[in-house]
Amino acid sequence: MLRIFLIRAVLVATPFVVWFVWREWARRNGRDMGETPWAWLVAAAAVMFALSMLILPLFHDDGDGGRYVPAEALDDGRVVPGHYEQKTP
Repeated sequence: MLRIFLIRAVLVATPFVVWFVWREWARRNGRDMGETPWAWLVAAAAVMFALSMLILPLFHDDGDGGRYVPAEALDDGRVVPGHYEQKTP
């Protein structure tokens, strides 16, 4: 879950990072950049987020038709995370 969150956070931050790096490079080369296009950056971040939501099912492991076994707490205090078990023929 944390991995998915971090991937989406990087995708949302990408337009902002690209803009600010490019702006700094242009300033060092003597080009006046004007104001930051916040609306365009937010729109680009929203598109990146939406694409990540659409593409996630293509690369997410859903157990390949196996039976889901939910997480459980054992008597000794250990927690067994939820997982998929392969169906037996």
